[in-house]
Amino acid sequence: MSKILKAKDVFAQIKADLIGKDSYRGVTLTYTWLANQFGHFSLGFIPSFILYLILSQCHTNAYSISHAPWYIWGGWVAFETYNFLGPLLLKSHSKSKLLYVKSNPYTFQPAWGNILFDTLTDLSFFGLGAMFLGFLGKGGETYEIVCVGLAILLLYPSCYWYLTKMYLQIPQYPYQLRLAQWDFPMDDADKKTVADFLNPANSKMHLFVFGAENSGKTSLSVGLATELSIRHEAAVYTTAMKLSSDFFYSAGQIGSDPTPWTWRDASVLIIDDINPGKPITTPMVSAEAFLSFIDTYATNPENRKALASRKTIWVLGSSSEKESWRKMLLTIGVAENDIAEIYL
Repeated sequence: MSKILKAKDVFAQIKADLIGKDSYRGVTLTYTWLANQFGHFSLGFIPSFILYLILSQCHTNAYSISHAPWYIWGGWVAFETYNFLGPLLLKSHSKSKLLYVKSNPYTFQPAWGNILFDTLTDLSFFGLGAMFLGFLGKGGETYEIVCVGLAILLLYPSCYWYLTKMYLQIPQYPYQLRLAQWDFPMDDADKKTVADFLNPANSKMHLFVFGAENSGKTSLSVGLATELSIRHEAAVYTTAMKLSSDFFYSAGQIGSDPTPWTWRDASVLIIDDINPGKPITTPMVSAEAFLSFIDTYATNPENRKALASRKTIWVLGSSSEKESWRKMLLTIGVAENDIAEIYL
């Protein structure tokens, strides 16, 4: 079973985000999210204060403090509406005589519900900042109610997004990329394979991704795993060379790693850079050699079972060795119908 984040993991991350200097430890996704929401709060509060100062030049103080926050929040609602609908419309085809939009459609549709949830979270922080000015300025009981209401409303989104950022940063992906940002061409059969891989029912599916240099095989793999991380599935990104070394550590030794999970107990595993593909046609790692690493030069049922039971993406490059890699998966215990491939 895949590991999930525990309370101690979350509190440790919060402590790490709040204590220490960025120039020393770097910036994590969770820290960035916290800073971003503080920025949204400030972008509600500061413009409202500036508008209040402007309005107070020609209106009463009561009028200015009671209207400025609503004007600013309304402005942010209009901006975020445009910000949300823009990507939706610009990647669509329309034959409407009133609104004609033509462009390259998405290869994979964005998770619009998730994006809408993110937009509403941002708007709530904008609103909380704006309404807080009205609260401090004693704009009336309405501001107290709205501030308390927004603060309570933001409890769930804040917990959800902070946990989500943890699920995204623990795998150590080489870059941030959602599946909808992957804009290479793909046929319908491969699209169905992608959908099958994302299906929660296929918890042990192994996916071979073949392609030449710059064909998008690594970015597709990262995009796929990112969508699963956003669903709070434990993922690990690694390379063939690094994983080959990890095979020689027992579960107990790897368990001492400070990360909440390793490849052995993750639910999603990306094995990148197995072979580069064209223009390099000679395999750098054969399936037979990789199996010897899995078995640690003997027969290692523990490694075989752990690898076979993970939903795994194999970034292979050239497809000339496809059958040998398929045979290797069957050898370690992967079922035939749990193996799929995509050619880019």
